[in-house]
Amino acid sequence: MVKGDIDTYHEDGQWKVRPEGNERASSTHDAKADAQAQGREMAADRGVEHVIKKQDGTIGDKDTYPRSRDPRDIKG
Repeated sequence: MVKGDIDTYHEDGQWKVRPEGNERASSTHDAKADAQAQGREMAADRGVEHVIKKQDGTIGDKDTYPRSRDPRDIKG
């Protein structure tokens, strides 16, 4: 991840959002959708990548903000 990317992950029964480099999560949520929305907003504000992990810790999705910064030329 690029310095400052946002990571959404599951830990201790909660979904958490943490900017890369921080030791602690910036926010915690009961629902994954709420954590994803918060992470998306943080990534868009900072112009970085949002990495969304599955409950098992594997990467489920990556979104780059702004879209023009994405090195891949693939829609989606």
